[in-house]
Amino acid sequence: MRSSWRAVGTSASSTLLRAAQPPLAASFSSASRRHKPRAVVETPAFPCLDANEARTQRLLSQQGPELDDAAAASSTSTSSSAGPEPSYSFVTSGYKTYHHAEPLPLDYGGILPEYDIAYETWGQLNERKDNAILIHTGLSASSHAKSHSDNTARGWWEEFIGPGKALDTDRFFVICTNVLGGCYGSTGPSSVHPLDPEGGRYGTRFPILSIFDMVRAQFHLLDSLGVRTLFASVGSSMGGMQSIAAAHLEPERVQRVISISGCARSGPSSIALRFAQRSVLMSDPNWNRGHYYGPNKLPPHTGMKLARQIATITYRSGPEWEQRFGRRRRKAVVSSEGSAGSSLTGPSLQEADPALCPDFEIESYIDYQGEQFCLKYDANSLIYISKAMDLFDMSDEALEDLDERRTRAHGTAEESGIRGLAGSIYGEKEGDTSAPQRKHIRTLSSPSAHFYLPSLTRGLSRLVKTPTLIIGAQSDILFPIDQQRELAECLRMTGNRKVRYSELDSPTGHDSFLIDVENVGGQIKGFLS
Repeated sequence: MRSSWRAVGTSASSTLLRAAQPPLAASFSSASRRHKPRAVVETPAFPCLDANEARTQRLLSQQGPELDDAAAASSTSTSSSAGPEPSYSFVTSGYKTYHHAEPLPLDYGGILPEYDIAYETWGQLNERKDNAILIHTGLSASSHAKSHSDNTARGWWEEFIGPGKALDTDRFFVICTNVLGGCYGSTGPSSVHPLDPEGGRYGTRFPILSIFDMVRAQFHLLDSLGVRTLFASVGSSMGGMQSIAAAHLEPERVQRVISISGCARSGPSSIALRFAQRSVLMSDPNWNRGHYYGPNKLPPHTGMKLARQIATITYRSGPEWEQRFGRRRRKAVVSSEGSAGSSLTGPSLQEADPALCPDFEIESYIDYQGEQFCLKYDANSLIYISKAMDLFDMSDEALEDLDERRTRAHGTAEESGIRGLAGSIYGEKEGDTSAPQRKHIRTLSSPSAHFYLPSLTRGLSRLVKTPTLIIGAQSDILFPIDQQRELAECLRMTGNRKVRYSELDSPTGHDSFLIDVENVGGQIKGFLS
């Protein structure tokens, strides 16, 4: 083969062909002369950076910059494609406040000297006080789940609450709180430290929280309202963790559990995604190790914007974005006046030249989401609450570890006054074969996860008699569907025969619980009937 190739390469016709072609160097030299730039290319415009710098200057002109809904609303970014989006509003009023004047010992050793919980209610508590439903929120949600006379803004679960809806206010007394650690009325890192003689904010002096700590604070609120029994504990995303934790802490108090797009333990992929958000946020020089409150200081708005951009990617799905955005790029207004061969005389839209700032429509959408959020939520609240999500683990070993930590820091439950135990599980033990074996639920798609199922089953044993609805979305990136499958599987392995499990094929990913009123709302309504 090689000798044949040489024969062809040295044929007479080949020699003539090479002779007819100009030398390669000469060809490049000619092209270079034709396309040689006549001047130094100027640095392009960066409107995305200009917007960030303008935001910085605007904040510098304010005294003691705070969370600012109006500033976020005046963003120069635009979302270039319509689609289903959740309604999150900046909440400064319209809620009630429960004040707990006693210290709250926390799972990881800290103590809150006192705390506030912001909450809102819909419907009426009946005489027996057994028709209350507690909504547990996700990371960044406020207590404003539904509009009402004191706050007419649209709530983040507006279409799920009301007469005849999933949470029927003709039947139920619905309660929603801003979680402990939040920034919409409840005590969190942005709150004034009650023991600081100078009245400074907590900042990163705020103690590490657990999901169980958040639920205990909510139970104190229920006590103040006279609610001894919950008809249902309902939560989505991080709220799904809280609903499980609530039934674990006080199983006799929680009659039903609804966990939507939640889990029984945070998986490594979810932890990694939240860690990335915290990393970019804490790398913002304005974060200042968590002490950015007060005059002459700036909130870490750049880090917050980037963190929200990362989060937004985890909230939706590739198939939805393929449908909404595809590879479409932004349009530019151009004038066709004087163009050769053109009959148009007015401006028109055409695809803009490539740029380093948002160029594709999906980039504009992600940029818009970050811009809208960066001044609406406290950075430290995001850090602390996301860390609590990472720490959540209902396995036997993790619960026992929490018990040991709490006992070392605060003494026994009786000594510390902490309600409910995270550990001290009962039910199936090692070698106990009385519990039913795994039944009809589908096998987990991640075989390596099976090794911890027995421990997770023991940790969930307090829910053995609690009717539970579990809903997941197949397109969820943040809380992959495997996590809802394993939760349902482990609950059934405890012997709980009242577990309903449903998978949604919605393309809207993790946000399906906020958007899919028909499927999510319909299942909630049916379960509560």
